[in-house]
Amino acid sequence: MNIKSNIVVLMTLILSACTPQNNLDIEVFETSARGNKLTPIATGKRVSADSEIKLLPEREFQTITGFGGSFTESSAYLLNQLGPENRKNIINAYFGADGAQYSLTRTHINSCDFSLSNYSYAEVEGDMELEHFTIEEDKEDIIPFIKEAQALSAEGFRIISSPWTAPPWMKDNNKWVGGKLMPEYYDTWALFFSKYIDAYKEEGIDIWGITVENEPLGNNSNWESMHFTPEEMTDFVQNHLGPKLEADGKGDINILGYDQNREHLNEWVDEMYRDEAASKYFSGVAVHWYASTFEVFPEALQYAHQKAPEKHIIQSEACVDAQVPVWQDDAWYWSKEATDWGYDWAPEQDKHLHPKYVPVYRYARDIIGCLNNWVDGWVDWNMVLDRQGGPNWFKNWCVAPVIVDPEQDEAYFTPLYYTLSHFSKYIRPGAVRIGFETTDDALLVTAAKNPDGSIAVVVLNQGMEAKEVVLSLGDKDAGLKIDAQAIQTIIVN
Repeated sequence: MNIKSNIVVLMTLILSACTPQNNLDIEVFETSARGNKLTPIATGKRVSADSEIKLLPEREFQTITGFGGSFTESSAYLLNQLGPENRKNIINAYFGADGAQYSLTRTHINSCDFSLSNYSYAEVEGDMELEHFTIEEDKEDIIPFIKEAQALSAEGFRIISSPWTAPPWMKDNNKWVGGKLMPEYYDTWALFFSKYIDAYKEEGIDIWGITVENEPLGNNSNWESMHFTPEEMTDFVQNHLGPKLEADGKGDINILGYDQNREHLNEWVDEMYRDEAASKYFSGVAVHWYASTFEVFPEALQYAHQKAPEKHIIQSEACVDAQVPVWQDDAWYWSKEATDWGYDWAPEQDKHLHPKYVPVYRYARDIIGCLNNWVDGWVDWNMVLDRQGGPNWFKNWCVAPVIVDPEQDEAYFTPLYYTLSHFSKYIRPGAVRIGFETTDDALLVTAAKNPDGSIAVVVLNQGMEAKEVVLSLGDKDAGLKIDAQAIQTIIVN
């Protein structure tokens, strides 16, 4: 070989060594306190890293059902008050291909606190066969909202429906709040669910699942509620609701038990899954987050999974509660100023679970913590509220990811909307959560492999300093930077 050839070979080797042959093909999207909102972020070759995240796709966990929010009468009513452009923009932002692409949603059966008034689909007292059953109340608001979302959703979405209470005439106290379902109406109440599913189907809306009762432990009789013990709910499902849906050809409807805060989860799954006769009718359990502004209760979630590994664990409701929304001020959602019901009203022994908190962190921490502890679906509460945090007939004001001013026909997409989108848009139904290792416990991380083969990694940096991160998969890696107070979704193609 001559000298010229040797030089060519040498230069080829040098260039080859300098070329990032092992770089991962990634896309990065960031939302941050400094103003990024799902903003694409440039990536590069391996850096001198503060943190390393190693993906372990061979370690597989739960299959993801979806992420999303709730169709409430309050949200639907407000959308009806907006101009057609803002209405369409908001629904597209939640369900369109260029939006959050919500895949799992919830709605209420009969009225709830986020309704304009108390109502039931069975108002006629003593109508045991529900001959006067009607969903007419929903046809001006909730149903049009769902249908417009369906039209904009390319892949569709699942709906979980939850009752806050049976009609007062079926209850032992004859009131909208509190009380229990009387045993003589167990079969009628089971029929109610079946008729509701049929009525919505006639509107072109399929119901994927139901919870048996929203917050069966009650809410201090503040708004619509109905009490069940774990034994009572399990007996109702085993002997009435499950058999009725099965007899009516609705055995594929997913029945989720419990549907309240996680700290009592153990006693509920013990009863729901007490034996095969009871367990067979339950598709899983639903939980809420209101027991704490920061605690995920991982032991309870792990216990529920170990009790029935094949069953769903779905977070069915969450919001910044007992708080009037802050309008057009992104900084508030990144600051430690929010309080919840427990900040003022929790028993003294539980006060430590309800400190002031950063709204963005509360959402991101909870979703990451839930995913890393076997939760397969996560549903926010109202999609849209007004500047008061309503309408709500009980004046139970809360925050939604999108706040509107109908009088001015204005909409404010809070940082919570973008936080939720980091999960719903990029972790798709059918994704499988995968393992990872990290050298930095200050970064909160979760990862899932999508049905198309891409991997979505969500990272939360709660610190006040940016961090250099190396993400590796097998023998390939990529360098990236996550800003201070930021959430990123990294897509590995």
